[in-house]
Amino acid sequence: MKHFINLEDIPAKDLRKILIDAKKRKKARKKLNNLEIDKGAPLRGKLLIQMFEKSSLRTRLSFYLAIKQLGGSTLTLRPDELHLSKGGESIEDTAKILSNFGNAFMLRTDNDFKLEEFGKYLSIPIINGLSPSSHPTQILSDVFTVEEIKKKAISKLSISWIGDSNNVLNSLIAASTKFSFKLKIGCPTNYRPNSKIINYIKKKGNKISIFYDPKKAAEGADVIFSDKVISMNDKVNKRKKLSSFKKFTIDKKLMSFAKKDCIFLHCLPRGSEVNDEVFLSKQSKVWHQALNRVHVQKSILLYCFGKLR
Repeated sequence: MKHFINLEDIPAKDLRKILIDAKKRKKARKKLNNLEIDKGAPLRGKLLIQMFEKSSLRTRLSFYLAIKQLGGSTLTLRPDELHLSKGGESIEDTAKILSNFGNAFMLRTDNDFKLEEFGKYLSIPIINGLSPSSHPTQILSDVFTVEEIKKKAISKLSISWIGDSNNVLNSLIAASTKFSFKLKIGCPTNYRPNSKIINYIKKKGNKISIFYDPKKAAEGADVIFSDKVISMNDKVNKRKKLSSFKKFTIDKKLMSFAKKDCIFLHCLPRGSEVNDEVFLSKQSKVWHQALNRVHVQKSILLYCFGKLR
């Protein structure tokens, strides 16, 4: 049994094994529809319990299909229905019940401590479906998408992030150290990564640079990533923040500083950080990116169960 909480805690060789398995499984499903089960049904009889404390579309759908295609089932819990949020039941006691009823637990949470506490008390694997500080399943899937489209290892590419310093960027930074790719971050000075992330970059991110000019961040990029400037439950002065990011809007002019075959990725939902001219262009691979979540999360589940082939 293995947890999947943060990329920085997982050996690079294991992350690569997940991607290799996902590639094989995606290829094997070419003639199957979404609800048909993979050959051998490796997770037959397994129950994935999901709980979402924050809104979700892609993560909810992709984990549902992931466990379904592996032969298992899923049950989605609402936090407002549990004693954990209303009746004062402890995380420890809740974890024991989850461990008795299910075989794995996927949590999208608004509290990093809660994720760590569940990891401590569960006797089944826990998967981080998004937390305030990271979004590991998204970024591992994005590495898969980049390598699939570019047909080369991500270590041979120049990756740029233009936008807010949030949980998705934190996981992209961790991925840069695991897969050894060049990462350029473009953001306003007052919205750069926090001190903990900066220290992590200084310690392990020898291929990571931060720019306060979006043109410099985009220059020579093979891939440009972005995310919503105003994130879920973002407790900031929204007007002030949007104003700070105005010159970081991803448009055709900014994309022109990247390589001609540069692709644009966004974990969705989108906001004002990218205009339609880019988002709806041939360079945008966001729908491809979203669908790949299913394939990679299948392999993450198998990793957690110790069943990677």
